Amino acid sequence: MARPFRLRRNSQQKAAARLPIHEDPGLQPERTALAWARTLLTVLGVSALFLRWLPYHGAFVGTLLVISLLTATAIWLTQQRRYIRSANGLDHGHMEANLVSVMGMAASVCVLGALGLYTVIHLPVRH
Repeated sequence: MARPFRLRRNSQQKAAARLPIHEDPGLQPERTALAWARTLLTVLGVSALFLRWLPYHGAFVGTLLVISLLTATAIWLTQQRRYIRSANGLDHGHMEANLVSVMGMAASVCVLGALGLYTVIHLPVRH
């Protein structure tokens, strides 16, 4: 007798199968996850802009690049944990603000902005 054909699950499908189910008609955890994904893409775009500054402002721009890539990596690594926390909070009727992630992002943006201004205003442009 022939065995039924089964599709193998890839790791993304397995991870999605473990995510908690919630009854939010507005899909709040999904909207929040999408907002963080857009933030991740924005930080990666800013990293690409820093690469363009490298020939003009020298090795100091590497500091900006490292900070922005570390920020993007932190967002990416904590994305699933934030989603699960949000979905579980909806399920239990009690959610707390994700203060650590928001404050970390705010600090990163402030540091990158200050260092970017320093780079543009004070570092000499090489030709």
